[in-house]
Amino acid sequence: MTETEAPPALDTHFPAVHLRPPAHWINDPNGLVFHDGHYHVYFQYNPHSARHADMHWGHYRSRDLLHWELLPVALAPTPGGDDEGGVWSGNAVSHDGRLTAFYSAKRDDRWHQPVTSAVSYDGGTTFTKRGSLLIPEPPAGTTMFRDPYVWRDGDRWRMLVGAALADGRGAALQYASDDLDDWSYEGVFLARPPHPLRDGRSTEEGWECAQYAAFTDGTGAVLASAWDPRDGASCAIYWPGREEEGEFQAAATPHLLDHGPDFYAPALLHAPDGRWLMWAWIWEARDEEHVGASSAWTDEAGWAGMLSLPRELTPGPNGALVQRPARELLALRGERRIAAQGKASAEQPVELGEVSRATDLTVTLERGGRLRLRTSRDGTEYLDIVHDPVSGELVVDRDHASLDSRAKGGSWGLQSEGPSMDVRIVLDHSVAEIFTAGGRALTLRFYPVGEGPWRVEMGAVGVGSAAYAVGAWDLARPEREVGGGIGS
Repeated sequence: MTETEAPPALDTHFPAVHLRPPAHWINDPNGLVFHDGHYHVYFQYNPHSARHADMHWGHYRSRDLLHWELLPVALAPTPGGDDEGGVWSGNAVSHDGRLTAFYSAKRDDRWHQPVTSAVSYDGGTTFTKRGSLLIPEPPAGTTMFRDPYVWRDGDRWRMLVGAALADGRGAALQYASDDLDDWSYEGVFLARPPHPLRDGRSTEEGWECAQYAAFTDGTGAVLASAWDPRDGASCAIYWPGREEEGEFQAAATPHLLDHGPDFYAPALLHAPDGRWLMWAWIWEARDEEHVGASSAWTDEAGWAGMLSLPRELTPGPNGALVQRPARELLALRGERRIAAQGKASAEQPVELGEVSRATDLTVTLERGGRLRLRTSRDGTEYLDIVHDPVSGELVVDRDHASLDSRAKGGSWGLQSEGPSMDVRIVLDHSVAEIFTAGGRALTLRFYPVGEGPWRVEMGAVGVGSAAYAVGAWDLARPEREVGGGIGS
């Protein structure tokens, strides 16, 4: 399939509103920047297969966060060069009419990924590589080093690089520059030993994609992706706190950024209106043994991975980050399919009607309330979202969400927010992004293969009955332009 072709018509798992090219592998969002009237979203991309290899930077741009133009590959490995093993993750900054991309230069004969850069003078379409490494060696006592994040701070530029330290701590290391070319090591911005998280995961021994959001109230947050040296990619995490004298003073307790199983490598964009926007990599949950491993199902499909919807990040109570879908996404709502409220019980569930495979749902659930998304005619395939009557958690269960035995199962929860929970659920063919009124988020993949139309059913678990209110809108597939494709 060429890059200018539409995705296969029979692939019902291919997303409609989440960004990804028509074929092949993608992972981390990179180089998120606003430049010359456009939002630019670069991303890790293999233009040759649906496997994690041969990393390039793919490229989308948009004027409004709704209509995206797919542009040619922006950065590719140089045979025999410092990045011959892949142009790995980083970010980009806009300055003096040009874009500078910073990235990790991968070679198979090196344990770390040095930082280097490339400059674009044509609006981010093509880049000229620097020709030598910016930061060729990591500091002493480092066992992992990759993924630069650069931002402007007054009269100077600053950089974080994700790392693992020999003493077992994950870290965000910091550098400074006056000109984006000569960088000096400024020490550790934040480092912490592995810390348990509420769902059994931890902050791990290494951090990838370290990012920093500084809010107008003086607080901030360090975002990172937790990396286990044995098992690899784990989850997205953050520490709230504030910067003092060049170091980040973090709260004692870190947090999961997203409570689902399929969200990683979040990246930030400081929008011109002052908002902090964030995209992340949503990986597959098919038959791969671990993240990044080969998958017979994925090879068959010919594509893997997508980017999350853009989210707005704001500081919340006690340092927690509040996440919402970017406000622009409301414009994607089309026909309203459901507007209903009432009570339902386990004995008398209420079917509310059909929804499309790309749907924006708003739901209010009392404790014990259950929303079931039925995806097969006989009702044996379904995704459940339950407001647990005992714990008060919102539990998302995909154990029955695919009749294909290769699909991963499991259930995940969001903390209680009171006797009823207001939730927004964005469904897109094989992904659900779920947001609570309190600003928590949970992302997971599921792979319906049932032939029936999707139907919303309300019921109850562990209580006599539970009240509900539901709204559902079709999501219109935004127009996508292909500016020359993205082949190499």
